[in-house]
This record gives sequence, C-alpha cells and structure tokens, in this order.
Amino acid sequence: MTFNEFVFYTFSAILILAALGVITARNPVYAVLFLVLAFFTSAALWMQLQAEFLAIVLVLVYVGAVMVLFLFVVMMLDINLDRLREGYWNYLAPALVVAGVMVAVMVTVLGGRYFGFGEMPAPPSLPAGYSNTKELGRLLYTDYVYPFEIAAVILLVAIVAAIALTLRRRRDTKRIDPARQIEVRREDRVRVVSMPAEKQD
Repeated sequence: MTFNEFVFYTFSAILILAALGVITARNPVYAVLFLVLAFFTSAALWMQLQAEFLAIVLVLVYVGAVMVLFLFVVMMLDINLDRLREGYWNYLAPALVVAGVMVAVMVTVLGGRYFGFGEMPAPPSLPAGYSNTKELGRLLYTDYVYPFEIAAVILLVAIVAAIALTLRRRRDTKRIDPARQIEVRREDRVRVVSMPAEKQD
C-alpha cells in the first residue's frame, strides 16, 4: 500500500465514522461537530484528488459560515431532547429501506465497469504552473457563461422571493419621513405670543 492510498483510506474511515456520528449523536451540538469533522475530511480527500478550489470552498463556506451558524443556532435554542426522541423508532423501518437502497446504488456504481475500484485511474500529474482555480474560472466565463448567469439570476430571484415572503408590513408601526422633516418651518411649530407684563403684589 502506497502512502497516498494510506491517506485516502484513513480519511475515508474518519469520514464514515463522522457521518455515523452525525446520525447517532444524542446531543445536537455533538452532531453538528461531527458534521464539521466530516466536511474537513471531505476537503482533505478533495485535496488529494487535486481539487484544491473545491476543498477550500468547502472549508470556507460550509465549515466557516454555514456550520458555525448552525452551531450557534443549536446552542442558543432551548431544544427539548426528550421531545425529539419521541417517535424515533417509528421511522426506523423507512430509514433502513432508504439506507439499503443507497448502499445498493453505491455498490452498483463502484462495482461497475467504468467506476470500479480498479478501473478508476489516479489523477494525472499537473504541470508546475497549473492552477485549477484559474482553469475553473476560465471554463465558467467562457464555455459555461450562460448557465452560470442563469444560475445567478435564479439565485437572485430566490433571495428576493425569500425577502418578500418574510416581509410583514404592520400598520401600527411608527416611522419617520425625512422629507416631511426637512419641509418643516418654524412658523408651523413655534408660535410667539405677545402678552403684557403683569406685576404681582
């Protein structure tokens, strides 16, 4: 066994154990931490496959932003663990069926003619000045520029729709109109009254 194979199988075993920890952990905080470990090991595997850009994006976006947000939300919410465990065994049979189907699909794909363990070649060695990030950017803005722009528009529409759905206008909310404040004159707010002076005895 070569060193690359040893690293691959080591990180793969850690990834499988972390994934099992996500679904078997009783504490939601531990489940989130196991998921962070799974993302780190996936990034290590992508680095080994010379996909540095995907590995860095996985660490920065998912581990650095999404999972930290999930962790803070889970830690701040007062989650009733006993209520979450209610009806757990009722979903065991469907979960086993779905897991069996996924395992069968994985065995079929990995045991096939083109995607077997022996048929998958090692990634070719790249030249010294090669950058897959630069190559990915070149492909996105040349060959796949229209799908990239369409995906960007769809994401923008989804963001606007999410904001529009969550926006609730309240009629009793007091708001300030800066234009009306600027147009205010002294005569409209202050009135000077001339009164004769009175002398008290």
